[in-house]
Parts: sequence; C-alpha cells; structure tokens
Amino acid sequence: MGKLISKGWRKRDARVIMLGLDFAGKSTLLYKLKSGQAVETCPTVGFNVESLRTPCGISFTLWDVGGQDSLRASWPNYLEDINTLIFVLDSTDTARLAEAMAALEEALSHPGMAGTPVLLLANKQDVPGALAPAQLGEMLRLGGLARHRWMLRGCSAHTGQGLQEVAVLCLYTKNYVYNVYNYCPIPITYVRQ
Repeated sequence: MGKLISKGWRKRDARVIMLGLDFAGKSTLLYKLKSGQAVETCPTVGFNVESLRTPCGISFTLWDVGGQDSLRASWPNYLEDINTLIFVLDSTDTARLAEAMAALEEALSHPGMAGTPVLLLANKQDVPGALAPAQLGEMLRLGGLARHRWMLRGCSAHTGQGLQEVAVLCLYTKNYVYNVYNYCPIPITYVRQ
C-alpha cells in the first residue's frame, strides 16, 4: 500500500497552462492570483510564468501564454506534460466566441492534452453586459470537451471575484495526487453537456 501511495505522489509542482484569445484577461488574472492586486498589463508576447501557492498552502506553476493570432501557432510547445489547462474567455466579447472555441478545440487536439482537465474561466463578470457562465456555455456548444473532465466558472481578474476557488481548482489535475477536499473544502461542480 505504501509503495502504491508513494508512486502516485509527484515531487514537482503541478504545471498549469493558461490559454485564451488576446485581451481575455489572462495576464491580469495571473498577477491578481500572484499578488492579490489588480495590475495593468500589456499584451503578452511569448509567455509569463509564476509559481503560486493556494490559500491551502499547495504550490503550482502557472504559465500564461500569449493569445494573439500570430502566437497561437506556438501553443503546442507549451502543451506537453501539463496537469491542467485553464482557458480564459472574455465574457463581454460575444463577437469572438467562435474564434475562442476554435482556438480551444485546436489546443485540445494536441496529443499531450489527452485526459487533461480543462477549467474554462468566463472572465470579466464584473463588467455590465457580461454573459453569465451558463449563457456562455450554451453559446459555445462545448461538445468538443467530451473527452476531458471540464468545468466552467465565472470570475473577474480585475476584482478577484471567483479567483480563490480558481486557485484550488488548479489542483484538480491529471497525473497529480491531491485530495482537494482534505485541503480546501470548496464545492466543486462539473458542468458537462
């Protein structure tokens, strides 16, 4: 039994990748999680990476990869050996939802993504007119996620709404052993089609 348990534990931090279209709020979200402060950011060229610690004291590494059209071709370089994919959606930009879904489906088609849990974040919930996560889910037709464990959550990188839960949900990962409920009793609900 001890051998089985020790084989399941990893010594490195979980590796979490955050993707999404440009201006979805990925970098703002990263630095809000890191510092607790809302910071002004500029579009990411390449990537930002930070080691983060959950409110429960568990560490993980979060990579924020640029989302401009010209940078998306580099996304496959970041998709090997990851534990969780966070895909950030701009809840106020309905004109680009089809583009966002196509980018997500392209990322999920990468062989390294097999079995990787996906956390969809409906960002900018603090902005008037933002689509609620349930509305966003209906519009996106998330059938392409059928082979993945996934959930859709609302948040605001600017105000911090929903981000404490996001930090904990990052630990619900592939090939990584954490009993989230023993560390942080935050309810986790999956939304599946």
